[in-house]
Amino acid sequence: MIADRSIVVQDGIRLASPLAIIVATMLFFGGHNQPGGGFAGGLVLGAVVALRSATGLSVPLHPVRMMALGGVIIGGVALGPLVVGDVVLDQYIWETTLPVLGKVKAGTALIFDAGVVLVVLGLIVAMLDALAQGGEHRTTLRLDAEGDREADQ
Repeated sequence: MIADRSIVVQDGIRLASPLAIIVATMLFFGGHNQPGGGFAGGLVLGAVVALRSATGLSVPLHPVRMMALGGVIIGGVALGPLVVGDVVLDQYIWETTLPVLGKVKAGTALIFDAGVVLVVLGLIVAMLDALAQGGEHRTTLRLDAEGDREADQ
């Protein structure tokens, strides 16, 4: 594969990764007023991870932990309003004025989107891990006719 042998391809991906992360961040934060959000930002980050994986560069580890953390964040944001007597997925918005940025608004939907990013990115990393291990045989257990366990190689 050319990506494994070409230093130009590796350096190109290395240089493009920060730009793609900036685009993903813009999609993430602009998602409530413009097209984008957690899913679109997660897909762009997943594309960066896929390209880095194809060229042998470092990628995030522990995709199951990422997906679990994202699920916990999503569940907490979805069910949190029930604690104070509001409806599921009710949104709360906070406003503040920062010295350089001026008036800034943030809400629980932003936290929800952060959970979506973690789930999408975790799924992509898990898929890449599964594809990388596709040629290896895994040992699985199955039951034979008498109910005894047998190991398949």
